[in-house]
Amino acid sequence: MINRVAAGLVALGFLASPAFVTPSFAAAPTAEQKAEFYNACVKTSSNVELCTCKADAAVQLIDQDFMAVVLASMKGKTLDDKYAIAYNDYIVESTRACGMGM
Repeated sequence: MINRVAAGLVALGFLASPAFVTPSFAAAPTAEQKAEFYNACVKTSSNVELCTCKADAAVQLIDQDFMAVVLASMKGKTLDDKYAIAYNDYIVESTRACGMGM
């Protein structure tokens, strides 16, 4: 199972490698965040199966703080440069988790 990434810690330098590591104090995304993610995904793609998988993967891969970043991005907010690498890593890992990509 893939560990959740504490993406908010990337900017602080706590994440030394692109591996997904979750410190014990990172809060998991809330049920509300997962539902918001799913709804935004379905609204954009109309692909219920993919969005279900992506929402499930998101709560396994990222923490509550980074889920807020992902949700803001899904709403069209420009991603802060400090999140670029972590966001790209999250996209790759969630794509893999859903059986797509490499």
